Amino acid sequence: MEPINLILSQNLKRLRAERKLSLDKLADLTGISKTMLGQIERGESSPSLTTVWKIANGLKVSFTSLIVEPPADAVVVRKQDVRTMEESERKYRLFPVFPYDAERGFEMYTVEIDPGGSLGSEPHREGTEELITLFSGTLELEIDSETYRLESGDSISFKADRRHEYRSVGAETLRLSMTIRYRD
Repeated sequence: MEPINLILSQNLKRLRAERKLSLDKLADLTGISKTMLGQIERGESSPSLTTVWKIANGLKVSFTSLIVEPPADAVVVRKQDVRTMEESERKYRLFPVFPYDAERGFEMYTVEIDPGGSLGSEPHREGTEELITLFSGTLELEIDSETYRLESGDSISFKADRRHEYRSVGAETLRLSMTIRYRD
């Protein structure tokens, strides 16, 4: 984890660039001298809490948006680092690749179901949608009383606020990507 003055430096530079503000304009908005703002952006100063609050108020952003490390532009998730959720009796494995994040409003899984296996799901909350892409195997997806058959390369999206079940009906292990999008 980086020291807070470097995180503040990166966030302030990013916010100023996004808003196309000069140091002079930022100084006008915040009431902090251009020299001090330059030192903060270069990571040469550890400003007081009062100064950080003035910057946040001047930019009309939250205090924490200045002092919390921003998310990386790219995040690599290695399969061996993902905690597997497995049910051997029903012959499936879930890999929560991108767990639920309220800001994004979705979660993403890789799912493997061995031949003859199944994965059932009770209805999710109202407005929830699932988006599925099948990479191998044959999927029989039952939503309420309607059944859809998908082959490798097929995709489907559906309202997931009803009971649904995934069944591997071919001779090959079923592999799919599942995105669950929640609506507030």
